[in-house]
Amino acid sequence: MHAVYIGTMTLIVVATTIYLSVVGYSYYITPLEERFYHPQYDWFKPSGAYGHGIGIIGTLMILVGVVIYIAHKKYGFMARVIRLKYLLEFHIFLCTLGPILVLFHTSFKFGGVVSVAFWSMVAVVLSGVVGRFIYVQIPRNIEGRELSINELREQQQQIITDLEQESGLGSKIKELIYRDGDLLDTKSLKIVLRKEGVSKHNFTAIMSAVKKEHILTTRIRRLNKMQQLFKYWHVAHRPFALIMLIIVVVHVIVTLALGYKWIF
Repeated sequence: MHAVYIGTMTLIVVATTIYLSVVGYSYYITPLEERFYHPQYDWFKPSGAYGHGIGIIGTLMILVGVVIYIAHKKYGFMARVIRLKYLLEFHIFLCTLGPILVLFHTSFKFGGVVSVAFWSMVAVVLSGVVGRFIYVQIPRNIEGRELSINELREQQQQIITDLEQESGLGSKIKELIYRDGDLLDTKSLKIVLRKEGVSKHNFTAIMSAVKKEHILTTRIRRLNKMQQLFKYWHVAHRPFALIMLIIVVVHVIVTLALGYKWIF
């Protein structure tokens, strides 16, 4: 379900980008000094019906994406309706597609304050990609809440407890799967289990449980590191996002003050 959710949003982003590129291709490849003479200049220019429209939609996407994610994370907004991990993906979706629309709104013409906003936007998107990678490395429960080291230890202990009961070997199982306090690697474990004459059913159960144990051990080892990285990531992501939002708001205010209107 989660994979389908992500796949659908990715497809929308890619399809929209391709559509915008194809529709305005002849205009966007025209040199800046010659665009005034393009037959669709009034349509594709930043203040045109099309250019202005996608700029408004893109800006709203960014604002909605930022606001609902912050509201959900800090104040539990819609917590009963949608899990944090799904809202994060929606936040990434809006804050990826939104900047793409804004990019086409500028018709790839950057200068002055707009260039600062654009590069801030690029930094936000790229840091967001990095943040997404770090985020998925941090162990979480099914609702997307970050797990503590104690919760991971409890899961680890539960695996061993279940294995002691299901394998029929009791506490002896620990002697088989551990050496000097560390889990045996898969190859060594198979050799040990075969020497012990473990039944096929128990062999499969033990191997499956040990694989889960290996995954948990890896997660426990990298938990603190990823938590620290995530904190440092916020130091880079938030300022760029704030700069981008401030410039966008200023841009909108100046645009309205100068009398630029859309279709209204």
